[in-house]
Amino acid sequence: MGSTVLAAAMDELVARLAEVDPGKFPYAEVLKEFRRVGKHFVSKELLGALDAVRRRLAGRPTTQDRLLGRFLDCALDKWDGRYDYSTYVGLTLLPLPDGGDPWRALVRRDRLHLLLVTDALRFEIAAADGRTDALPRLRPTGRMLTKRCRLGNRAVGRELGHFHVADVEVATDPIGVSRQLCEAVMASASRDELRYLELSMLPVYVVHDEYLFIRVLQAFEATFALMAVQLSAVVRALAAGDGRGAVDALKAAETALRGAAPLFALLATMQVPAFRTFRQFTEGASAIQSENYKILEAFCRKPDPQRLESAAYGSVPEIRRRVMDGISNIDETLLAARASGRLTKPAGDEVATAMADFEAAIKLWRRTHHRLAVRMLGDRPGTGYTEGTRYLEHAIDVPVFLATGESEGRR
Repeated sequence: MGSTVLAAAMDELVARLAEVDPGKFPYAEVLKEFRRVGKHFVSKELLGALDAVRRRLAGRPTTQDRLLGRFLDCALDKWDGRYDYSTYVGLTLLPLPDGGDPWRALVRRDRLHLLLVTDALRFEIAAADGRTDALPRLRPTGRMLTKRCRLGNRAVGRELGHFHVADVEVATDPIGVSRQLCEAVMASASRDELRYLELSMLPVYVVHDEYLFIRVLQAFEATFALMAVQLSAVVRALAAGDGRGAVDALKAAETALRGAAPLFALLATMQVPAFRTFRQFTEGASAIQSENYKILEAFCRKPDPQRLESAAYGSVPEIRRRVMDGISNIDETLLAARASGRLTKPAGDEVATAMADFEAAIKLWRRTHHRLAVRMLGDRPGTGYTEGTRYLEHAIDVPVFLATGESEGRR
């Protein structure tokens, strides 16, 4: 499309936004332009028009208008000067697990995880088939499609059984399996699910691999949110002297984290030059700002004073305030339950064993994260104003708990 035609289309879109009713917001046209150039390069004229739409939302409390408000807050983060990890990944646009019911949180995470990974595969296949011109730079080779499909299928392995996919097909025709998976999952998706998948993809540039990067980060965040719900259940169980309930919830959190591990292999297929290209435009947004990870960490034990004063918690001030005010955590609640006699010694020992297993899973996740970051970043600084891979290396062996026998020996 010629530059004159593009300019005319942009002028028309800006003019429409000046008068459009928020209830008839042209999501498709706006998303198309954001993906044509990348969020970092969207014109000031379009951003100003979107900001004006946002101001017109004031006093409109409908569900539809609240969704548009969240979308505009993510789309306009750079315009507002508050760009960060949460808006980059579009977390407010996703139905992350929350609340106090671990089972409901698990169902929500599993569905969201399936949709996010499947959508990433759908984009890979569409690009290979020539059915999309979105994010055209640094497309991977054809062999990479096979690898990504194989790893993506593995990441949703439990769900494949729901679609009656035979093991031999998974092994010999990963692209064919992914096509089946995409067709089945997207056919089952509700209108709301399709909408949040669309709205939560706002890459900063036009490099192909950024699509995969964003979807994997979102899938990890869904797991962290689930784990926070499960660890909160551990605290409640210990407070009630329910050792079995605490063990079950700890094992569920461990299972969730270990189950998300295949995402690392999928993420590792990113081309290093591609990652370093779009990363130039993500300054200010870093996983160090993950509120879900910080809250699950705080449910384990109160962070050390130096960590609370570090960039890790300085970047999540609301979570830091909650921690400083006093979040009930597993470490302290376990000690109190033992001291009061609410938890017998055998039950307490079982809980401590489950805690050690969970800690091992967390440290494995940290080590894997660090190795991948080293491969992608080398010794470059982090985008969240941190020291990058050195920060991750220092964090690997930070104790998750202090109330287990293993950790007590290090105090």
